[in-house]
Amino acid sequence: MLAGKHILLIIGGGIAAFKALDLIRRLRERGALVTPVLTRAGEEFVTPLSVSALAGSKVYRDLFDLGDEAEMGHIQLSRVADLVLVAPATADLMAKMAVGLANDLASTLLLATDTPVMIAPAMNVRMWEHAATQRNLATLRQDGISVVGPNEGDMACGEYGPGRMAEPMEIVAAVEERLVDGPLSGKRVLVTSGPTHEPIDPVRYIANRSSGAQGKAIAASLAAMGAQVTFVTGPADTPPPAGVTVVRVQTAAQMLDAVTQSLPADAAVFAAAVADWRVEGASDRKLKKTKDGLPSLSFAENPDILKTVSGMGADRPKLVVGFAAETDDVFANATAKRQRKGCDWIVANDVSPETEIMGGSENAVTLITADGSEVWPRMDKTAVARNLAARIADALAQ
Repeated sequence: MLAGKHILLIIGGGIAAFKALDLIRRLRERGALVTPVLTRAGEEFVTPLSVSALAGSKVYRDLFDLGDEAEMGHIQLSRVADLVLVAPATADLMAKMAVGLANDLASTLLLATDTPVMIAPAMNVRMWEHAATQRNLATLRQDGISVVGPNEGDMACGEYGPGRMAEPMEIVAAVEERLVDGPLSGKRVLVTSGPTHEPIDPVRYIANRSSGAQGKAIAASLAAMGAQVTFVTGPADTPPPAGVTVVRVQTAAQMLDAVTQSLPADAAVFAAAVADWRVEGASDRKLKKTKDGLPSLSFAENPDILKTVSGMGADRPKLVVGFAAETDDVFANATAKRQRKGCDWIVANDVSPETEIMGGSENAVTLITADGSEVWPRMDKTAVARNLAARIADALAQ
């Protein structure tokens, strides 16, 4: 699937660099040409000889190597590839990319390139969660850089949490989806998914019942058709798909902020089950039972993400798709919602308990547009996603 594709692989310094060796092998198995660039820090974890042997190519290491400059030059090296892939992308490399530093070969190549860039972050969980790293990540996403991972799990340092580099096959899948031409190639699509959690106190929250399975399937189908997908997800049970840029949030306010930061986009699909209300003035301490009876909770309305984006004017995506999960009068309620929110399409589904759709593997939807409605037969959520992605591709092609 990657036959003839040229990938410039930048290997950053971190224990995850050992995965880059398997990544090179997997990419070459699929026909890709891999040109490796090894940072000085990366050499502390893998050797130039092992990288060169697996890549079947010279390893580039030094910005001021006169032989390299005479042979190819860092400017040309940065532009001959179909994709620049940074794996692992350390916090240091991400920071350099975000502010435009160019003080070594890797950072200079990244600043000089005019080809697509993808990063696979890998670092300690505290470094990943640090405000500076998250600011840099937001900047890179706004610059159009694709992000795969990181995953959550045990760290080499003994801690647990997000920060593990995505597995080689996850990265390969993301590369394939990024480079393979499809009907949505060159299009940017935003997808929201999962529930939001609105805190009552540090241990309790309000949420909707949503596994995130339908949103994940939609994002995966869009990416498979060549779209560059930003996947904004609440705390869902279902992990995000490979090959998309993942933005994790907890609350509706955070989701709105992530959505606006992820624009512009050609299309936006709002599949998330966003809580309509939040507790006003959530307690910073666990609420206790007292002899005075039940605590009194005051509610406030959450931001309306779908309506906000639908009304953005010039910054509005060409196609805005909402979801309507209803338990009664499904068609009437969904039709009214489309008009009230100002979106182009509504995907309506009956989530009453007897349907077992909420949290299940199947869905039965009605697609409502300005031109009318289409009732789709009950099918698995992957099939629903493929049908919707195909409709989106047709709409954006017009």
